[in-house]
Amino acid sequence: MTDVRSRTHAQAVDAAIELFTRNGYEQTTVEEIADAAQVSRATFFRRFRSKEDVVFADHELLLDEVVVMLASTRPVPDAAGNLEPDPAVDPYLEVCRAARLVFDHHVGQRETSIARWHLLQQVPALRDRELVTTHRYERAFTAYLRDALPPDRRRSTASIAFAASVVAVHNALLRRWLRNSEQDLRPQLEEAFAELRRAAVGRGPAEGDAATAQVASAVAARDGASRVVVTVVEPGPDPDGVADAVARAVRDALA
Repeated sequence: MTDVRSRTHAQAVDAAIELFTRNGYEQTTVEEIADAAQVSRATFFRRFRSKEDVVFADHELLLDEVVVMLASTRPVPDAAGNLEPDPAVDPYLEVCRAARLVFDHHVGQRETSIARWHLLQQVPALRDRELVTTHRYERAFTAYLRDALPPDRRRSTASIAFAASVVAVHNALLRRWLRNSEQDLRPQLEEAFAELRRAAVGRGPAEGDAATAQVASAVAARDGASRVVVTVVEPGPDPDGVADAVARAVRDALA
C-alpha cells in the first residue's frame, strides 16, 4: 500500500489516533483531525464518512489488497461456467498467505497498531467496528475457498471452518504481540497456520472441519485471553447467510 491514496490515508489514521489518545475520542473533532492530517474538512469527508471510519481506514485498503491477492488464484469458469481449480494452487495456503499479509501490516505499523489497540479498549463503538471488520475478512476467505476448493469440499462447512479458524488464530497471536511487541510471533503464526492446513486436508470434510476448529481453539487458548466459538450449520444456497449464522452464534456466546 504505497500509492498516494494510501499514504494520505495513513497520515489521517496516524493523526486521528494520536488525537484520540491524547484528547479522547468523543472530545476530538473532525476539524482537528483534518488540520493535523493537513487536509481540508471537505477532503476529509470525501475520503472518510466519520471519525470511526478514519480509525479503520487502512483496514479498508488492506481488505481490498487481500481480496485482490486471493482473486489472482481464484479459479476461472470454463465455457460451461464450471470452476476448475488449478492443481498447482493450494487454497488453504493462499488464505494463510493473505492472513499473513494482515499480520505483517500490523507489525510493520507498530506504533499505530498499539495505539489503536489501546483506543479500542476504551471505546465500545470501535470494538464493535473491529468485530465487523473481522467478519468481513472471514467472508472474503470463505467466498474464496468456496470457489477454489475441490468440488467435494466446496459445499461442506470446510470453507467456513477454515476461514474462521485462520482469523481466530491470527487475532489471538496479534493480541499477544500487541501486549508485548518486542517478541517475534511470526514462527508461532506459521506453525499455527501449518497445523490448521494439516487438519483441514488430512481428513474427510466433516472430520477436517472439526479438527480445524480444535486446532484453532487450542492455539487461541494458549493466548490466555481469547476463545473460539464454533457452530456447525448446513450450507444453503446463500453462503453469506451461513457466515451470518456463524457470526450470530459467536456474538451470542460472547454476550
